[in-house]
Amino acid sequence: MATVRGFDMLEQGAEHATAPCVAKLVPLKLDGELFLQLNGYGHPNRGPDAGRTQNFRLSKAAFEQLVAVGNKHFGIVK
Repeated sequence: MATVRGFDMLEQGAEHATAPCVAKLVPLKLDGELFLQLNGYGHPNRGPDAGRTQNFRLSKAAFEQLVAVGNKHFGIVK
């Protein structure tokens, strides 16, 4: 588990296409602070008992940064 409070921007490098995975969102409130947790469960063929594989817990600031970058990248005008 990793709590993300902000992102550093990088340019595309060796990243490549990957297969889809199962993912779930969990809105959290911990010690009075709000988070949005993203849980990854790997490939859908792993079965219903497959555990989480990757997890990120975003603070409000990190979520706002992600939304702003996503809106710009996908050309979403608000």
